[in-house]
Amino acid sequence: MSSVLLAIDTAAPRLQLALLVGDHADTLVEDMAQGQAERIFPAIDAMLARNGTAYKDLTRIAVTTGPGSFTGLRIGLSAARGLALALGIPVIGVPSLLALSLGSRCDATAVLLDARRDEAYFQLFSGPAIQVGEPQVLPMDEARRRVPPGAEVVTSPLVDIAALARFAATADPVQYPPEAAYIRDADAKPQEKFRVARLGPGVGP
Repeated sequence: MSSVLLAIDTAAPRLQLALLVGDHADTLVEDMAQGQAERIFPAIDAMLARNGTAYKDLTRIAVTTGPGSFTGLRIGLSAARGLALALGIPVIGVPSLLALSLGSRCDATAVLLDARRDEAYFQLFSGPAIQVGEPQVLPMDEARRRVPPGAEVVTSPLVDIAALARFAATADPVQYPPEAAYIRDADAKPQEKFRVARLGPGVGP
């Protein structure tokens, strides 16, 4: 059988999957703000079954790494890493802003996503996946001012999962590790009252 790649995206309030078998991409897109953890493996099972493949046929896995929903990213990354470890295959972590550039047909693309707090996740590209500088968090007004004249502006957080799968099929796993790319610290932080104090020497039972 030719190469078989499974792509996973749970960074936005959706579950998106793609199964790339050779040149053919089968996709699943389901809007859901929550519940991806319970849905992801039944959805993968159904996708494999309808394409006459099994987990053992997978040759690599791709997953978006953010920025995006903290919980969603953890679900996608955990699923991808777990499957890759169990199957002994590479996993490609694709930053979400780069993934969003894959649908561009322009020489200049600005990915500008609402990061709340009147800020934006911002990155420039000179073509699909061709980065110009690093991703940044900027005040929204500044991000808008940095958009080059004539550039295509991408403001939707919803990636083209088939395009992501095709990119990951030839991407170097060393250059794209499956590690969360928050760009700024996640909003979810431990509450102080639940922190466990470190005991000094000789303290405790």
